[in-house]
Amino acid sequence: MKLTRNEEVLLLTIWRLGDSAYGVTIKTQIKETTGKDWNYGTLYFTLDQLVKKGMLNKEEGQPLAERGGRRKIYYHLSDVAVTALKLVLAEQQALWDGLRPLTHKSKS
Repeated sequence: MKLTRNEEVLLLTIWRLGDSAYGVTIKTQIKETTGKDWNYGTLYFTLDQLVKKGMLNKEEGQPLAERGGRRKIYYHLSDVAVTALKLVLAEQQALWDGLRPLTHKSKS
């Protein structure tokens, strides 16, 4: 299954976070890793799409008093996501294999 760049970033972020992957930690990690500050609309839309595609599983945590009794929703990679990420990695490696090191030479 092909992934968009946003899906790839999100899945890799969730993999990196492990058992602590929920909305706020995912958003923070994406910003730290990529320098891009996703808005919550984009984040949750993409999370929902990945759940619908069977790439993510989600589970509710325990209600917390400081959140007014609301539960955090934690996300975990499914086997489908792991397979898709392996394909992305293999494609990237195939594209980069055998290339000379990148240097910038201006044609003036």
